Amino acid sequence: MSEYSRPLGDTVKKARKTMGLTQNQVAIMTDSDERTIMNIENYKANTTMEVLYPLIRTLRIDPRDIFCPEMGKESPAHYQLQLLINDCNEEEAAALIPVCQAVISALRTSDGILIKEKRACLP
Repeated sequence: MSEYSRPLGDTVKKARKTMGLTQNQVAIMTDSDERTIMNIENYKANTTMEVLYPLIRTLRIDPRDIFCPEMGKESPAHYQLQLLINDCNEEEAAALIPVCQAVISALRTSDGILIKEKRACLP
């Protein structure tokens, strides 16, 4: 077993299950064979870029989980936000900048400390 087999298999399986997909569905979505997906998840595959690239894209896998699993990465919330931003076109991204700035500003006090909970004022 190569050194990347376990991180690859574990990451693919976790992403697939998180998305509620079967191995066969992933195979169809990535134009690969179900046996290939099964072998990857069982640490028995020596896969090619033709399989790996669509697999990472389809399952929205952070490549660091496969290639640098020992590296710390941002929180799941940061990663989810990054995925949303990556799906935006240039116009959508430009429109989101002031919205994000306003939301962040509203969440912070004047000295930049995050306010944990804001409550509406009751009359």
